[in-house]
Amino acid sequence: MNHADVISTITDATTEAPGIRALFLSGSYGNGMADAHSDIDFIMVAEDGATDAVAQVWYDAVAQTGEIVLWWDRSTVPVLINAITDDWTRTDVIILKPEQMRAHAQSSLKVLFDHDDIYEGLAAESPEVVPDPKRFTYQVEEFIRILGLLHLAAGREEYINGVLGVFHLRNKLVDLLIAETNAPNRGGILHLNRLITDEQKDLILSLPPPVPERQAMIDTHLAYAKVYLPRARDRAKAIGADWPERFEAATWAQLRKTLGIEKPY
Repeated sequence: MNHADVISTITDATTEAPGIRALFLSGSYGNGMADAHSDIDFIMVAEDGATDAVAQVWYDAVAQTGEIVLWWDRSTVPVLINAITDDWTRTDVIILKPEQMRAHAQSSLKVLFDHDDIYEGLAAESPEVVPDPKRFTYQVEEFIRILGLLHLAAGREEYINGVLGVFHLRNKLVDLLIAETNAPNRGGILHLNRLITDEQKDLILSLPPPVPERQAMIDTHLAYAKVYLPRARDRAKAIGADWPERFEAATWAQLRKTLGIEKPY
């Protein structure tokens, strides 16, 4: 079943269900940026919210589109249900009470049915995301903390865990690069290509791969530190975030003492 048929089938199965007041497309289908690889995100408005009865309505609707092979029912978020059918069509629904829709904007939704004209009462656009200086400082501290664990991984010869550390550093770098572009409509985890520039992609690709060997582990950590920390410092200045000067200095001092390495920038 193609996505258009899935959306139509689920809409038909829920539009007259007791207590269901509206159904919207959100995510990439809601903002018009869906592609052949997108999942289908819904927001369903129910009088009593995400009850067991409403969840059953949703299960029955999705089951009409194919055999359900994965069903996560309000397990990670109390109002979220994730499903995958046997052809690997992915559907997610957030089930909200009418008053909870105020957090959403018209620009991020497409109406499938709306018995109470909820859509008309929403803001046209989502407010611009304002950088959070405290959160950014935490992200920098977390990068430095992971970098500082390098001396423990080397001392214990935990090179596999050292590789995992590199992945954490990479994720922090990616978060920083996305923040630099201030890209709207960030979408899910597999939308990086549209969120960063070609120059930023080349930068990531230029960094050494994680290898579970002592010197490679050390070199890779330092390569990420050389790229991340100066850029993060510039970003901190731009958004008024505090820089953890003492923590950074203590970390480099510890790495110098234990591994004989110097700050690479």
